[in-house]
Amino acid sequence: MKASQFFISTLKEAPADAEVVSHQLMTRAGMIKKLGAGIYSYMPMGLRVIRKVEAIVREEMNRAGAVELSMPVVQPAELWQETGRFEKMGPELLRIKDRHERDYVVQPTSEEVITDIARQEIKSYKQLPKNFYQIQTKFRDERRPRFGLMRGREFTMKDAYSFDRDPAAAKTSYQVMAQAYRRIFDRFGLTYRAVAADSGAIGGDLSEEFQVIAATGEDAIVYCPGSDYAANMEKAEALAPAGPRPAAKQAMTMTPTPGKSTCAAVAELLGVPLSTTVKSLVLATDPVNERGEATGSQVWLLLLRGDHGMNEVKVGKVPGLDAGFRFATVAEIDEYFGCEPGYLGPIKLKKPVKIVADREVVVMSDWICGANAPDFHLTGVNWGRDLPEPALVADLRNVVEGDASPDGHGVLAIERGIEIGHVFYLGTKYSRAMNATFLDVNGKPQFMEMGCYGIGITRLPAAAIEQNHDERGIIWPDAIAPFTVVVCPIGPDRSPDVKAAADKLYEELLAAGVDVLLDDRGERPGAMFADWELIGVPHRITIGDRGLKDGQLEYQHRRDAAATKVGVHDMVAFLSERLQK
Repeated sequence: MKASQFFISTLKEAPADAEVVSHQLMTRAGMIKKLGAGIYSYMPMGLRVIRKVEAIVREEMNRAGAVELSMPVVQPAELWQETGRFEKMGPELLRIKDRHERDYVVQPTSEEVITDIARQEIKSYKQLPKNFYQIQTKFRDERRPRFGLMRGREFTMKDAYSFDRDPAAAKTSYQVMAQAYRRIFDRFGLTYRAVAADSGAIGGDLSEEFQVIAATGEDAIVYCPGSDYAANMEKAEALAPAGPRPAAKQAMTMTPTPGKSTCAAVAELLGVPLSTTVKSLVLATDPVNERGEATGSQVWLLLLRGDHGMNEVKVGKVPGLDAGFRFATVAEIDEYFGCEPGYLGPIKLKKPVKIVADREVVVMSDWICGANAPDFHLTGVNWGRDLPEPALVADLRNVVEGDASPDGHGVLAIERGIEIGHVFYLGTKYSRAMNATFLDVNGKPQFMEMGCYGIGITRLPAAAIEQNHDERGIIWPDAIAPFTVVVCPIGPDRSPDVKAAADKLYEELLAAGVDVLLDDRGERPGAMFADWELIGVPHRITIGDRGLKDGQLEYQHRRDAAATKVGVHDMVAFLSERLQK
């Protein structure tokens, strides 16, 4: 490709709404152009990156035995109603009507459609296993789309779905995909971690996320430096503290804490560690009977150590809270506690509530909590003496650095990551809901065991940039760079020798199968180099009149501080060797 035939449109400044590096650099490099909130056009330079991502994903999916198909972006609501997700998925699911007032959705994922295909096409165990995949447009109506391609509303995803005879076979298919994902991300040249994850709205009981390590990542990755343990923050278990609860040493006392409505403020006022305080979080559930009628709300009190944060995913697994919960209203808090938030606690309630204590809180003694009276806290609180032992104990909190690793091999560390892939073992969650069965070896109908596997095709380039950039611009890994090599002639309009040498090298590189671009725009060297540093082409060859007279060209990798002189006749071999590393 020659630059004069391509479309290059770089900017000196990023738009004001570009908050993260990838959004700023992709916009400045002319790779994406915003059309609306969370909706982008992929410009020619950016589309080349996306196509390279797709090609690697497609090669490895095919190698793993998956079969490509394509499912509609717009899908009938009836399928989503079969699984209940039409109602449950919330406002992220874009619901539309056609001219006949029939309900449709714009797909955020395609479990329902692929299960419908399977139940129509797969009749016998002899047809299993099967794994279908697509690379297709998705839409999720994010409440606050931001960060460019990192959290857009319209995006491209590779989603795959496996179908098997039994759980053992399904878990084998899962492992085949998990290994294929490792090969994919290895080929991209990115630093990543595979971490145990919660399955979330998609469901299932076996799940891993693939996270690109980046300081700007939205996700917290928990891992043990001394072992292979890794999980996302939602999944990472906070182990129960070892050892018995210390004996009580203090009397429970009503202690004035005027205007101190947070654990941190109370600890500072009393001159005690924050870890001696207990925070009270008030939730509510709204159970319904078998007819779907509300039966009245139930108020819950969660007790966590003052320096710990609540993990909503873990809370959502507590019996009684697993059907959905919300934070209690001010009116409900007043009804049950008789006090404003900030001074709440588990003692002297107006009405009984269900109490759930975090594992850490259960082994505390002489702790501090709200007194259910404005401007007062209770100090010296102890289980068994001042209030009953908690009936329900659970892991409710986010882990913190230094916690014991759940695998028993040291302590935990935390780093930031960007999710680019996710694999799930679904079991029969969707096949059972949609009656997707096959006849087993005995001629009896069985529900298909399923897995699903996603890669964020358009998110991945943004994640790669967050991990690979400097003050001058993007630094692409070779595998997904828009062009692998750029040839930069200096003054070709003034020097026939420079132009001839550039054309010759360009043709030689094309013949060698190198993805090369010749910058024949006639730009000044400073402007030309700035463009390619911004765009992030990893390998640059500069051809100048002075160097040619000495029989030399200049090679510079995007990460190199200085250029390397290479003989004119040696450049193709030199570059070929570099590209193989």
